[in-house]
Amino acid sequence: MPAFPSHVVIREVGLRDGLQSIRTILSTERKREWIRDAYDAGQREIEVGSFVPAKLLPQLADTGELVSFAKTLPGLVVSVLVPNLKGAERAIESKADLLLVPLSASHAHSLANLRKTPDEVVAEVARIRAARDAAASKTLIEGGIGTAFGCTIQGDVAQSEVLRCMQALLDAGADRVSIADTVGYAGPAAVRELFEKARAIAGDRFFCGHFHDTRGLALANVYAALETGVDRFDATLAGIGGCPHAPGASGNASSEDLAFMLSTMGVETGIDIDRLLALRAKVAAWLPDETLHGSLWLSGLPKTFHPSSSTAAAA
Repeated sequence: MPAFPSHVVIREVGLRDGLQSIRTILSTERKREWIRDAYDAGQREIEVGSFVPAKLLPQLADTGELVSFAKTLPGLVVSVLVPNLKGAERAIESKADLLLVPLSASHAHSLANLRKTPDEVVAEVARIRAARDAAASKTLIEGGIGTAFGCTIQGDVAQSEVLRCMQALLDAGADRVSIADTVGYAGPAAVRELFEKARAIAGDRFFCGHFHDTRGLALANVYAALETGVDRFDATLAGIGGCPHAPGASGNASSEDLAFMLSTMGVETGIDIDRLLALRAKVAAWLPDETLHGSLWLSGLPKTFHPSSSTAAAA
């Protein structure tokens, strides 16, 4: 049996990756309630939005307000996604704990999604690092490498290109790097192989795995990543989300399903799953016209389920 991490962080990204992919625009008040309830359920890392022009993503226009609110919650790590230097400057000004800059290892996807080549994104990260340092800011910079297992536009993406981009991001000044299966092409064997190589390059600076459940393998892929020692994963409540360049794609692994799987493995998350399921029901009521995902909510926790000590403590 592999030695899994004893504690895993589930970073909730539903307020960004989830909401930006659906038509419904939640009010700022309901987003605050989501953040508060997730915090009360034991989640300690939340990506609250993205600093992008409101005309492009009106769902995320209140990101600055959400950062301000989330920063009032003790011990909560507040992150945002930024596509460029201008967004990063807003993130730094907001005092977000972490900003994530997406980079597509697929050249074709990078041009379609960001209108930049991967190397142009790396250059932008260098400018963001210079701006962060000039401002004497404590905001961390994470380079997130998407389409790491293939791309709906380009097809194959070479492992060597993913690893080259990772090293380039670190050289440009990223504090952390992460890997995403943006379009749901990954399987456990590919995840294990790539993550082992990525960990060999980045060590503890390899920060997070991000798996979409397009073909039902998100949790299997998390399991494979756990075998390599990765201990942080993005997830979305009710599995909402998607990718505009992956028709039919579902969102990430659902937060509640992932928390349940980890707990059954004896891996602590600090999450009260009953509270997380209650929040899921609330969010589902807020999004009556949207397609939600996940399995645990259908049947609930089994009678044989015994939460880990950390989960019980959170309750």
